[in-house]
Amino acid sequence: MAMAPVTLRPVYLLAALDVSCLFMQFTVTPYLAKSLGLDTVGFGYLQTVFGILQLVGGPVFGRFSDQYGARAALVLSFLSGSLHFFILIFANNIPVLFLSRLPSVFMHGLPGAQMVVTDLTPVEERASALGKLGLCFGLGIITGSSLGGFLASRFGIYTPTWVALAANLLCCVIVMVSIPAETKRRQDRPSARPDTSESSGVFSLTELKRLLSIPNVMPVFMMKVLSGFPIGIFMIMFSVISVDFFGLNAASSGYLMSYFGILQLVVQGFLVGILTSRYSEQTLLLLSMIISVGVGFGMILMTGVFDFCLIAIPMVFTLCMAGVITDSILTKAVPPSDTGAILGICASVQPFTRTIGPTIGGYLYKHYGVPSFGCVNVIISLILVIYLLRDQVNQRKKK
Repeated sequence: MAMAPVTLRPVYLLAALDVSCLFMQFTVTPYLAKSLGLDTVGFGYLQTVFGILQLVGGPVFGRFSDQYGARAALVLSFLSGSLHFFILIFANNIPVLFLSRLPSVFMHGLPGAQMVVTDLTPVEERASALGKLGLCFGLGIITGSSLGGFLASRFGIYTPTWVALAANLLCCVIVMVSIPAETKRRQDRPSARPDTSESSGVFSLTELKRLLSIPNVMPVFMMKVLSGFPIGIFMIMFSVISVDFFGLNAASSGYLMSYFGILQLVVQGFLVGILTSRYSEQTLLLLSMIISVGVGFGMILMTGVFDFCLIAIPMVFTLCMAGVITDSILTKAVPPSDTGAILGICASVQPFTRTIGPTIGGYLYKHYGVPSFGCVNVIISLILVIYLLRDQVNQRKKK
């Protein structure tokens, strides 16, 4: 394990570059789509295609990592990203713009980094190490959003895409130079374990069902999905809410998202590591759900942007803490040979939210307004608090 601290530095760099490239793309794609004549409905379809591809590709990517190694999976991710940005450079009509989305099925740089971190860190340090990837995510949001807008305005709308293409190719080189070919211990490889399906391929639904049937996996996974869903659909609708409800212009909305990114950077980069070293994961998960109830009530009472800035602090805390803790618990619940597969399944949670979130979020906002997101969050968080309390009582009875 002594090699882990040295190896993880380039992993964190890769995660930051990957997120930066994605947010450079997110910044310029709406303007590119509009310049090609794609209306709002069409852009929604484009985003849905991206979400579905990521949703389908996450579990497959995880199985690929377990069978061929995390280094091979990261190379696949960054080569897919390079192809995506290469096609996007030549997107001079709407069909090519949709075609550029196809490689995103294997664009999972951040989950790939999680797989390397999981393989190379001791169990007791895993939550803290995974939390540090949130620091990279926050840096990526801030850097990618700012750099994408600057490059597009100064040098043309396709310039961020060229930069992202070069960055993805550079990441391929970094992976080959700095990441070991085998990150799992030999006894943790699938071929060495009788309880895993060595002969099944990366597209095996049977293997995914087997993983979810392992004790404690399905409840924690459902908690991961439900805990972030209400706030997730709120953030999907944020661009609309920032204009209609908060009355912000594009620049102010961008500053607000940067503020959100800075909060995430602080919480996941520093606070998660401090708290996980002092308290149990079950305690922190319960704490995050209790705070989430308060966040829901805050969203119900929210009337302006100042209120949101205050609510965003506990909101980011509960999102980050619940996400990191559930990832950590799930990687410990499955055999070491299956950590890639379970992280791949976890990687499908956000694409799932992005796929169905616009429809649900649009309906809630249109008919019930912003407070409806808070109501949903309170209800779901209260259910999860009750479940966690009952689970703790049952655990004590067993002892």
